[in-house]
Amino acid sequence: MPGTIIVGTDGSPAATAAVRWAADDAARRGCPLRFVSVVDHWAYGIPKFPASGGDPLTAHAERALSAAEAVARERQPDVKISTEIIEGIPSRVLRDKAKEAVEIVLGSRGLGGFAGIVVGSVSTHVAGHAPCPVVVVRPGWSGERGEVAVGVDDSPECEPALAYAFEQARVHGDALRAVHAWQLPAHPLAPEITYDVEEVREARQRVTREKLADPRRRYPEVPVREEIAYGHPVDALVQASRGADLLVVGSHGRGALGSAMLGSVSRGALHHAECPVAVVRSPSAP
Repeated sequence: MPGTIIVGTDGSPAATAAVRWAADDAARRGCPLRFVSVVDHWAYGIPKFPASGGDPLTAHAERALSAAEAVARERQPDVKISTEIIEGIPSRVLRDKAKEAVEIVLGSRGLGGFAGIVVGSVSTHVAGHAPCPVVVVRPGWSGERGEVAVGVDDSPECEPALAYAFEQARVHGDALRAVHAWQLPAHPLAPEITYDVEEVREARQRVTREKLADPRRRYPEVPVREEIAYGHPVDALVQASRGADLLVVGSHGRGALGSAMLGSVSRGALHHAECPVAVVRSPSAP
């Protein structure tokens, strides 16, 4: 039985965009959807409403879930849908719910976000900690560009991202654009060290082809375009995102605090990509 796609929603425009994306993905993959709204009654240890009064936070969560279900049913009427309200800290609740999911889908910013922040703290935290792929969708997204882009490097951690990207390309009926960015090492204390640029580029191309060999065998129906780009990985991935329905990156983070589990490349992609971004952690990640 296909796993459940969990969508965190708070009624914000970004959350509504995430609902639409998740409904389409659930229909393509034959997965049920579960909408989760988190009620944080005790942020900073202070209740957000009088103890003798009503519960406006829960009432808002109920409205957000009803609205999400209505959007999803209108878009994909055959997808099975369930809803859930959970009390707690949103980032922790959604991180824990990810253990039950095949995928978590979130809006880039919630209702409590600060102006000027592109990706909120909840989405960043969950993307850095969830054991399943986390897709972050910005408000106003409408896709169908015909391509899934994925970042490729020489680390074992990129292999789960490749597997997810190939599967997404298959269910979308899209081509896959595999992006490997490289730069020459800088040696400030030994400027006389030089490199054969063409030799380095060919070596990077071999690395990319080796990484793609196994998923290509498993997904022979997916057309693949390799892109070996000289420059910073974030710049190359953002450029690729402009023609993509989805950008897939590995998390590559280390550490135990907050979004520190996200590496600089995945964080840069989350903040600057022009399409939904899927962050896929390796099972070996801490």
